[in-house]
Amino acid sequence: MWDFSIGKTIGILLKTMPFILTRMVIYFSITLAFILATGVGAGIGYGVGSVTDSPESFAVWGGFFGMGLVGTAVYWAREWLLYMVKTAHIAVIVKLIDGEALPDGKGQVAYGREIVTARFGEANMLFALDQLIKGVIAAITGLIGGVAAFLPIPGLDGITRFANTVIRLSLTYVDEIILGYNIRTKSDNAWESSRRGLVLYAQNGLKMVKNAVWLSIFLWILSIGVFLLALAPAAAILYVFPGEIAGYSFIIALVFAWAFKAAVLEPFAITALMAVYFDTIRGQVPDPEWDAKLAGASEKFRALTESARGAFGGRPVSA
Repeated sequence: MWDFSIGKTIGILLKTMPFILTRMVIYFSITLAFILATGVGAGIGYGVGSVTDSPESFAVWGGFFGMGLVGTAVYWAREWLLYMVKTAHIAVIVKLIDGEALPDGKGQVAYGREIVTARFGEANMLFALDQLIKGVIAAITGLIGGVAAFLPIPGLDGITRFANTVIRLSLTYVDEIILGYNIRTKSDNAWESSRRGLVLYAQNGLKMVKNAVWLSIFLWILSIGVFLLALAPAAAILYVFPGEIAGYSFIIALVFAWAFKAAVLEPFAITALMAVYFDTIRGQVPDPEWDAKLAGASEKFRALTESARGAFGGRPVSA
């Protein structure tokens, strides 16, 4: 079974309610923007196409254009979301997992941003570090051996490939966990502490993957439930548009489910996995063998090592 406590995780999240509400405002505003952009785009397209024999086709393309416009804006805003919200939330979660009291007289969001600014400085540095961490995750999955490590049974290649795909999807939050480790260590070299955190994750990979898979299953079940609940109101909102446009209700329900997952479910998964990770690595040091494995398997890990060495003024980084 899993190693995290559902009750304790919910308790920590409830203590970070200002962040949860902030995330809900951001992600549900994005959902509303998708709905409005789709509806406006479809309406404009229908109006333009009314001079032709197939206005519905123009409406469909107008709706897709509106969705694409919002999607592009969200893509370019991802760096700000990471720096100002997600990592600041992680910083506060780290403090609560370690049993530290939050300071009085200061808002949680402002406190979290203060920690992130002191730790990483500019947003572009944090974003570059996050991209390197993400690049190492695939190598960790390959080195762990995926589900074959759990089920070394011949003749199950198809099932194994499918299960390994599930495992890869379940590792979505590894970068957040490593950023949490980075904040927790208070090291003066974010590149080096991230490198060490990745080695520690890899050497405990089987336990971490097991818990990540369980959480991934929980989150997808809940997300599907939210999607089904969102189908009815999404369809009602779009009922006023021509028949072909009603197909957008499916997409909008999907976006709504994504927003709920990003605002509420993802922080739960990150908190649970981070607690397991901190508990598992207690008293451990990075294994040089795993360090060498990652260096041999991942160009991103080698780049991370070079960045750590550069921050040390060219001196060798720790093993």
